[in-house]
Amino acid sequence: MTKTTHRLCAALLAGAFATAATVSVAQNTEPTHAEKKAAKKQAEADKDANVAQAKADKQKTESQSKANEAAADANLKNAKKAD
Repeated sequence: MTKTTHRLCAALLAGAFATAATVSVAQNTEPTHAEKKAAKKQAEADKDANVAQAKADKQKTESQSKANEAAADANLKNAKKAD
């Protein structure tokens, strides 16, 4: 093999080892205290948002039910007047 081929192989191997080392370090890193705290706060915020959405959905459903009932009553009155 020529010098250029040897250099190219050496560069490729060095790049492969550097990439493997970086991936290994990234996988073994545990979350810091700040990251754990932020994740906990995010979970709490998500829970609060889900509760608020559920309450809004319930209120919307109840309002829609009342509107449907009022529409049914109006239809009944109109039907009675038509007789």
